[in-house]
Amino acid sequence: MKTYSPSSFDITRSWHLINAQGQILGRLATQVAIFLTGKHKPTFTSHLDTGDNVVIINSEKIVTTGKKEAQKNYYRHSGYPGGLKQTTLGKLRQDHPDRIIIHAVSGMLPKNKLRDPRLKRLHVVIGDQHPYGQHFT
Repeated sequence: MKTYSPSSFDITRSWHLINAQGQILGRLATQVAIFLTGKHKPTFTSHLDTGDNVVIINSEKIVTTGKKEAQKNYYRHSGYPGGLKQTTLGKLRQDHPDRIIIHAVSGMLPKNKLRDPRLKRLHVVIGDQHPYGQHFT
């Protein structure tokens, strides 16, 4: 018996619509990471990008537990000396609520060459209206 290995021509991508309203950030991010990697499919192969497209609506209504709004920090660095910047979750929610979900999903994907193409198939929308209506049946 031979092991089945799909080729790049066998990959079919579907679309998933997820409403983030009232959902916990980490639990939502793990489910989205599974859809983006394709682990929910029987044809999953770790060296091929077999995942699906994911659209998340109502990203500003995501829920976190505990005191994360004031205590969780996001860091970035400009590359210059003294260029470390930090932002709390509450401040990031006011300015860019979609980046909270993108950052959480990015941390749950494997750190390899397939990470960026998978993140390009993640579409996070503020509000409940999205421009991807023609893809859902």
